[in-house]
Amino acid sequence: MSEIKLTRLSGSAGCAAKLGPGALSEIVRGLPKQHDENLLIGFDLSDDACVYKINDGLVMIQTVDFFPPVVDDAYTYGQIAAANALSDVYAMGGTPCLALNLLCIPGKIAQDVAQDILKGGLDKAAEAGAVIAGGHTIDDNEPKYGLCVTGIAKPGEIWTNAGAVPGDMLVLTKPLGTGISITAKKLDKLTDEELLPAIESMRALNKYARDAAVKTGINACTDVTGFSLLGHAREMAFASGVTLEISAEKPALLPHVAALAKEGIIPQGAYRNRKYLEDKIIIGEHIPAYLTDILFDPQTSGGLLISLPGEKADMLMGLLEKITPHARIIGRVLEFNGTHIKVV
Repeated sequence: MSEIKLTRLSGSAGCAAKLGPGALSEIVRGLPKQHDENLLIGFDLSDDACVYKINDGLVMIQTVDFFPPVVDDAYTYGQIAAANALSDVYAMGGTPCLALNLLCIPGKIAQDVAQDILKGGLDKAAEAGAVIAGGHTIDDNEPKYGLCVTGIAKPGEIWTNAGAVPGDMLVLTKPLGTGISITAKKLDKLTDEELLPAIESMRALNKYARDAAVKTGINACTDVTGFSLLGHAREMAFASGVTLEISAEKPALLPHVAALAKEGIIPQGAYRNRKYLEDKIIIGEHIPAYLTDILFDPQTSGGLLISLPGEKADMLMGLLEKITPHARIIGRVLEFNGTHIKVV
């Protein structure tokens, strides 16, 4: 079992395994409302984490995320899953400090595989400055791994997805196409070497982009994961009461992704995202079908989508250039004009 291919044990991979946004919306809508004066941010506006007031000078940010394997190497899988879970705290402007493991794995699998998964998560959490202090395991035929993460911040430091204002520019810090790349690898359409750029992107912490954004100041932020760039952008636009205009050709793409999309190598999650969003957004008729497929692609450990005043955008891009070559200004924020997302 130590030679088992982890991705062969799962029916879906990474954040593409999430429930579709439509199904999740229906489930959450049926839950009773809770009230606690110290709960500053809950799930009402689809923010990336909850925020709970500890005292006047400190808030706690809490999130949880886990998913099936996106790669066969156990250590790398652990790194990617941990980076993805930690990202929610960065998207809220906070600093991760404590985490707990969530590991589901077949009991018959070799012990070193489970250890390597946990070691990958441990090392990525250490890079973030967080401590993994325990966790929980389940004997499960399909592997799943992730973290429950606690972060901290001062009340005035919290970011949400609800602060975008007309005149803002939109910055995306990572390239798109992880879902397509993972799917292509499972279909033997990509080699191990060709998948490496996607792996590097997925295991890269959003810490450094968050640190850059703190220096410029921003109005809103979210991270781009399983609901796709357009899905998470729509959440930001809805929460902010604005229209986001996104240029289809502006986001950076991982190598081979455009060609794979043209070939029709698209994960199932992209179709779920499209079905949910198709009556909520406007896509220009001139935009090639393969590009819209990429915009609906479910991302695993994707980048930060940042809305900030136009006059600060060049400053942020200058800082991000020192961190990643893939950051791009991909659009702008407009007054609400009847639709929350317009793709041009």
